[in-house]
Amino acid sequence: MDIEDARKGTKILLDGVPYNIEDAEFMKPGKGRAIYRYRLRNLIDGSSLERTYHSGEKLQGANITTREGQFLYKEGGHFVFMHTDTFEQYLMDERILADKQNYLKEGMVIVTMFLGDKPLDITLPIFIEAAVMKSDVTTRTDTVTAQMKRATLETGLEIDVPVFIKEGDTIKVDTRTGGYVERVVTKK
Repeated sequence: MDIEDARKGTKILLDGVPYNIEDAEFMKPGKGRAIYRYRLRNLIDGSSLERTYHSGEKLQGANITTREGQFLYKEGGHFVFMHTDTFEQYLMDERILADKQNYLKEGMVIVTMFLGDKPLDITLPIFIEAAVMKSDVTTRTDTVTAQMKRATLETGLEIDVPVFIKEGDTIKVDTRTGGYVERVVTKK
């Protein structure tokens, strides 16, 4: 791939390691070749680096694919997923998932990013619904600002919720911020 074709969001390989272009900057000096400065994020360990290239140089594109998968269960330090179309199972290490593992519920459908046959990352739904397993006890007093308390969800995640949320309630959580969105009313 020509350096001129690489944009923000393009996946490339550097020394066999897949990177995502997080930011791209173009500079054209008065004399000489154009300069392309990229901020890259390693898709395996999450580290970032900056690289500078000149016009006419080549980059190796990464063959990144995405497939829909379903979370089945956790086994030791690995999470087991299944392709929803072929029913093949694949493992992902908990270090790769990092904080995303706090939002996984059995049966949840996610999108997995692959480099060849190797799973690199998952994309969670924007919102999940989870039951409150434990919450702090608070006393309500009249205040101008909203009061919050800590609650533990069925996934093990601890978040701040309003004081009216109690154990057994189901709430909606934003997976991008880890914040409480609303209480889910179950229909009977």
